[in-house]
Amino acid sequence: MASQQNRQTQVVIIGAGLTGLSTAFFLKQKNLEVVVLEEKDRTGGQVQSFSERGFVFESGPNTGVLSYPEVVEMFQVLGDVELTTAREEAKKRLIWKGNRFHALPASLPSAVLTPLFTWKDKFRILGEPFRSKGNNPDETVAQLAARRLGRSFVDYAVDPFLSGVYAGNPNTLVTRYALPKLYNLEQNYGSFIKGSIAKAKEPKTERDRLATRKVFSAQGGLSALVKALTNHINGKDSQQNIITGAKEIRIKPGTDGLETTRWRTEFIHNGELCTLQSKYVITTVGSYSLPDMLPFIETEQLNRVNNLFYAPIVQAAVGYSEEALPHFQAFGGLVPSCEQQDILGILNPSACFGNRAPQGGSTLAVFMGGVRHPDYVQRSDRELEEMVLRNMHRMLGIRKDPQLLRLFKHAQAIPQYETNSGERFAAIEQIERQYPGLYLKGNLCGGIGMADRIHQAYLTAQAINV
Repeated sequence: MASQQNRQTQVVIIGAGLTGLSTAFFLKQKNLEVVVLEEKDRTGGQVQSFSERGFVFESGPNTGVLSYPEVVEMFQVLGDVELTTAREEAKKRLIWKGNRFHALPASLPSAVLTPLFTWKDKFRILGEPFRSKGNNPDETVAQLAARRLGRSFVDYAVDPFLSGVYAGNPNTLVTRYALPKLYNLEQNYGSFIKGSIAKAKEPKTERDRLATRKVFSAQGGLSALVKALTNHINGKDSQQNIITGAKEIRIKPGTDGLETTRWRTEFIHNGELCTLQSKYVITTVGSYSLPDMLPFIETEQLNRVNNLFYAPIVQAAVGYSEEALPHFQAFGGLVPSCEQQDILGILNPSACFGNRAPQGGSTLAVFMGGVRHPDYVQRSDRELEEMVLRNMHRMLGIRKDPQLLRLFKHAQAIPQYETNSGERFAAIEQIERQYPGLYLKGNLCGGIGMADRIHQAYLTAQAINV
């Protein structure tokens, strides 16, 4: 095995999470030689699905959004994994207020009647198209939403939404980094409402129409996508294109001066030192891994890249074999921070996708921690399990014990795109200009969602020509 790893290739990718695998996929579509190095003994990174006693559940991301056409195109090419989009129930989103969940308004009558927002803000939204656009490029999401929509919209729509996406704080997440599409609606059209109407009227190609904004997963769980990508990348080559268990990865500029071997990547595999020579190297790992991996880059430069906080997450998979939860047939319920509860929200994958629970049962995903309670990842399993069961009883009215309760702790889960993100993005661009052929990718830039990761991979592959 070691002999086939001491070789030359066109592109080396560090990290076999969704970004790394997707980048390798798109590069293979261009008939480029790719080797992917992964420190763990499996591919997929944070994406991992499980199946136990009729329950299918995830330890990491549960869903993505079809916001870019290349997501659909990837599934079409892979073929042996089925893209599944969420049922109509997934359009229903619930928000906790007081002592129960309320549906987030989806129509004008429901927007008028909802108890989530104040009457003042309900009327105030009528003037949203006529308000001046902001001029502070570092305006937080909370500041922007309060200015355009009102404080109750921040508390009971924006705040829980960001808890569900970033597990973050709307008062520190900067709009142009964390929600660039929302930021551009105001900057380009002067208004969320006017911008949304204008975007809906824009002509779309057949390819554009693939981006339906529907919630998606893969049949059988997201690991099916990882498996299909892994098989596609490895293909029928005699040499392994994905090498797991690669330890102590170090990247160094090439020493022979040849254009085709700009980079030398060293790593330990099965106790032996291995080397890859390549024209391009793409890192897709967390920023905290880069200082050891890139020893030739100045510490000050890397400090500006590794300047972000990763919100810690505890995710609990909870399964009931005889609880259909008719009152909770929705994408899930989110909990605003102003309600001062100990969970961020509850998703209901079994309401969104088929075959996620036994007939008549439910599979839920409970999220805790985040920026709101970063210490939760340090709590004992017993404490966390009691917290889950207490909230199942109080919020959903379930009094019986679940047939499934699994905890997953992620100490560095979701990067927070705060004020210092601009400095990070600029430092990445500077390093990539200074060292041609080196790309710093992954969720430290370019968005955190599954579709963002695939989109970034597509753009990176498009930029590489050998």
